[in-house]
Amino acid sequence: MVLAMLCFTANAQITYRGKIINLENQPLYGADIISNDRNGVATDIEGNFNITITGNPEVMVSYVGYKSIRLVLTSEFNTIQLELQSETLSEVIITASREQQKRKDVPAAIAVINSSEIKDAKAFGIEQLVNQAPGVYMSTSKASGNEQHFMSVRSPISTKSLFLYLEDGLPIRPTAVFNHNALLEMNSLSFDRIEVLKGPSSSIYGSESIGGSFNYITKSPRPGVNGSASFQINDLGLKRYEFEVDTHDSEKFGFYLGAQFTNRKDGPIEHSDYEKLAITFKTVLDFNETTKWVNVLDVVDYRSDMSGSLSESDYSDGNYESDQTFTERDALSFRFRSTVEKYWNDQNKTSFNVIYRDNKMDQIPSYRIRQFRDFGQLNGSGSGEINSNQFNSIVGLVQHKLDFNIHNSSLIVGASLDFSPQDYVAERIEVIVDPATGKNIGYTQNEGDYILNYDADILNYAAYFQYEISPIDALKISAALRYDKFVYDYNNRIDGQAGAQDTRSEYDNFAPKLGVNYNFSNKIGLYTNYSNGFTPPQTSTLYRNKYVGVGGEVFELKPSVYNNYEIGAYFVNGKKLKLDAALYLLDGKNTLITLRDENDEYYNANAGKTRSYGIEYGITYFPIESLSISHNGSYAKHRYVNFYEGGVDYSDTDMETAPSLIGLTTVSYKPTFLKNFNIAAEYELIGKYNTSFENQIDNGDGTFSTATYEGHNIFNLRASYGFKNFEIWVHALNIFDDLYAVRASYNKYRSENSYSVGNPRAFHTGIRYNF
Repeated sequence: MVLAMLCFTANAQITYRGKIINLENQPLYGADIISNDRNGVATDIEGNFNITITGNPEVMVSYVGYKSIRLVLTSEFNTIQLELQSETLSEVIITASREQQKRKDVPAAIAVINSSEIKDAKAFGIEQLVNQAPGVYMSTSKASGNEQHFMSVRSPISTKSLFLYLEDGLPIRPTAVFNHNALLEMNSLSFDRIEVLKGPSSSIYGSESIGGSFNYITKSPRPGVNGSASFQINDLGLKRYEFEVDTHDSEKFGFYLGAQFTNRKDGPIEHSDYEKLAITFKTVLDFNETTKWVNVLDVVDYRSDMSGSLSESDYSDGNYESDQTFTERDALSFRFRSTVEKYWNDQNKTSFNVIYRDNKMDQIPSYRIRQFRDFGQLNGSGSGEINSNQFNSIVGLVQHKLDFNIHNSSLIVGASLDFSPQDYVAERIEVIVDPATGKNIGYTQNEGDYILNYDADILNYAAYFQYEISPIDALKISAALRYDKFVYDYNNRIDGQAGAQDTRSEYDNFAPKLGVNYNFSNKIGLYTNYSNGFTPPQTSTLYRNKYVGVGGEVFELKPSVYNNYEIGAYFVNGKKLKLDAALYLLDGKNTLITLRDENDEYYNANAGKTRSYGIEYGITYFPIESLSISHNGSYAKHRYVNFYEGGVDYSDTDMETAPSLIGLTTVSYKPTFLKNFNIAAEYELIGKYNTSFENQIDNGDGTFSTATYEGHNIFNLRASYGFKNFEIWVHALNIFDDLYAVRASYNKYRSENSYSVGNPRAFHTGIRYNF
């Protein structure tokens, strides 16, 4: 009897339950679970599985595009996470359609900074992450920028609304409300993954996604209780405190909480202090096997001095003294997103999204300060402004995906509605200038002396579709179309005193996209696409324009329209080599540019036609398993095709602040003999570029010349080491202490360049405890 019982126990069949998910906590449908006795099952739509095993419960879990793992199942519910692998073209992409796709099925230039790369980088600025993408140059000064930045992707270095910033596939800010400051409203601690889709993507996301779309995908709760606490400090006056915790210990509910506080005090550049508190709270609730509810709350409180740019002489002399003493930017951002994902069956999935935004930004902007002169000498006075820009938004977006049982085809349809009332006030100030030092030492506010005082209701509604089909296994054809309608209702609250008369402006656009992928194998493929991009005027440029008189009609700036033509290739050779390259041509019509008027104040105008064309390339090579060499860069030209300014024809000339050559090279070493140690060297290259229009400068002798910036070459080092539950790291920035600018531009009224200076040599260190 004893022998029989032992025999029965040894051969008993036990059923094990579990769920297969990725690192973003998303279920993996169709993952394989195979036991040692070759019994196998696949996961359902929600990633769940049941497997009956006789004897040893060890299984192999695998899914295309992910690293396979072997583990022993337990009698409890088994939640198993799989990690992406980068050795094939099966890497999963979300940004191209808001749905999971494999890289080889996306006919576009797209770069991914995954969770392991974010962990290795130990970045304390978003630019240290996104600049790893080929053709991307996000420039900010670690000495004074305080997360205020410039951007260049298939365009000159600027603050233009040519880029769309997304969190989990949904826009951070509404259309028409100047979005370049959106990254101030992000919590970088919460980033699990970043996807950069280059070129226009208006067929899915609508306006402003011209140069590129940046999708910051937030961390999700993981099994168990996990978290970390960290502290960072550098000799640029910055300190940062971070804390995060997450858990998904039950079958249905999990949450993630991440918070950071950053402050700078007494940095190397005068008047460059700042403080930022950012909190992200995310919950995931699995109602059942087919329904999931995700909520994300972001709160950001930000304040920064605005040190402004340096003059030619201060920059050349290495004088980091700012002329500003009171200019600042103060922003408070509240953003809530709720998403319900419903799988109706194996072929139908719907996503319901609601967003609420509440933002306020108050400024005494440095770029609005003017100093008055008599006979070329400062007279002790100047002018400026105080402004406040506030908006709140209600957004609804519904997207449905239908998979067909023919040629691996699918259809995505969606519709969105964004209603964002805006409130804007700007008042003049009188600036007190110290003639001896050139510093702006104080101001008085002219109460009721308005430059603008208005409210505007901004409405955007849209509908779109995207269809994909594979006539043969190697070929994927994609077609998409989106229609957008924009309505601005402008109400001037000070009629007859300042600003244009009340008006209603309407814009609309059809944005098509057509793409083709051909994959020779799971290692090499080609793609080509045509896409259209569209961006209507921002309210800040539409209602504040030199051509608008008091009580006059709004000067109707034209929407900018872009057509992009592209061909690219991708190649992966196991763990040795990875290559991604794209050739593009981006034609722009009515491109919006910033100019200065006769009072040295900025205004915006349409440039007739522009053209940008070039190549973007990224290559990563592993000579040995522990050593990687990567280079990401672009070579491009940005030209005015048809443009007149001030009676001068600048057609067929190079655009200003548009370097032809941009590159980032990284050499990283992870020795096998020292686990969890990583050291890397970075080389940043920015080529020479014009800071003025071509031949804009009158030399006084009948000849004309062009102002330029010579470019720069900057070297950085970083190292990190993990032991037990601790991580420590150090960055050495600009190790040769070179003088450089993150952007230079020409001021024709001062007849010299102005420079947003980069950081001097600096050291940054941090420590983190993981639990």
